[in-house]
Amino acid sequence: MVNVDEKRLSEAKTVIGGRRQARQTFGFDEISLAPGKITLDIELCDTSFILGKHKFEFPVIASAMDSVMSPASAIALSKLGGLGVLNMQGIYTRYENYENPLKEITEADNQALVPLMQKLYSEPVKEELIQKRIKEIKSAGAICAVSCTPNVANIYGPVAEKAGADIFVVQSTVVSVEHKSNDKSACFNLRDFIQKMSIPVIVGNCVTYEVALEHMKAGASAVLIGIGPGAACTSRGVLGIGVPMATSIADCAAARDDYFVKTGRYVHVIGDGGMSTGGDICKAIACGADAVMIGSPLAKAKEAPGNGFHWGMATPSPVLPRGTRIKVSSIGTLREILLGPATFDDGSQNLIGALKTSMSTLGAQNIKEMQQVEIVIAPSILTEGKMFQKAQKLGMGK
Repeated sequence: MVNVDEKRLSEAKTVIGGRRQARQTFGFDEISLAPGKITLDIELCDTSFILGKHKFEFPVIASAMDSVMSPASAIALSKLGGLGVLNMQGIYTRYENYENPLKEITEADNQALVPLMQKLYSEPVKEELIQKRIKEIKSAGAICAVSCTPNVANIYGPVAEKAGADIFVVQSTVVSVEHKSNDKSACFNLRDFIQKMSIPVIVGNCVTYEVALEHMKAGASAVLIGIGPGAACTSRGVLGIGVPMATSIADCAAARDDYFVKTGRYVHVIGDGGMSTGGDICKAIACGADAVMIGSPLAKAKEAPGNGFHWGMATPSPVLPRGTRIKVSSIGTLREILLGPATFDDGSQNLIGALKTSMSTLGAQNIKEMQQVEIVIAPSILTEGKMFQKAQKLGMGK
């Protein structure tokens, strides 16, 4: 379990005024990774990731966002060795012909976007389309992961499992162990739900040691870490909620390690959001993540259904939208973005190549060793010596 010094450091507080205290936290841009005494040939670096009975070639999961994952792009990603998650409350399960609503979203002007999204996503989710999309993915020989919010998990979980889904994700801005509602059908108990499911259940999102530990105790196979760092997410501005990703991942990874020591059951920690380059992914894993979930980097793929645009899952909320649509442009194929070769010099392509190169430079032969590399606090790491790149908007200055 956590020793006294670790506990004291994690609880160190700064007075921000009066008796109110806050602890200092860190994001990816404020840290860097320091090489040790050993380097490796890149061929020796293993980036594989195992979840349940499934083995993936790299620890990158595509977000359950309509601009990122369609049945077709989920299949394409699986064939490359990765995992994509399809949103069961998205466009694909509301419309038989989903190309038209996708086109409306990508062609709308900014002022009309939110009302349009609210209208399009008011179309009811259809259970027969959930089944159809899952079977489309499975019939292509791909591993199928699907996602929904806690208030409908009890409804859609059994539907997805029966249709053949391999992995189920219970996901919202914040997921608690128990969700209460005046509507009895919307009440949700995580432990009870997981016990009913025969497939691995990923749960998220959270950002603290205590909540991550509760999800693990409830039986989650993996926990998603991150609130509001996504490129298209506005939750931090709308709700004032969030903890920078480096600290969030490190805190939840500590919960994972303590839980493993106590129970012998290993629960994966998945950093979700705030990563746009290969370097961000490297830092997330060094902070303790077993894998990462990304959206906007993959929305740039030519196979992505957003056609160069990307939007958050909470953008269509009928009462309080917490996401926006951003233009990311299509910069290459899914293979080029994940596996290269890169034709850009800013870290937006060949993400797995970047991870392997970083691991080889740091002397980390696998993901567990990458989680042990030295981390330094370095607030100037992205600006030091980069005056010309910034002025000319090249490389790291884009």
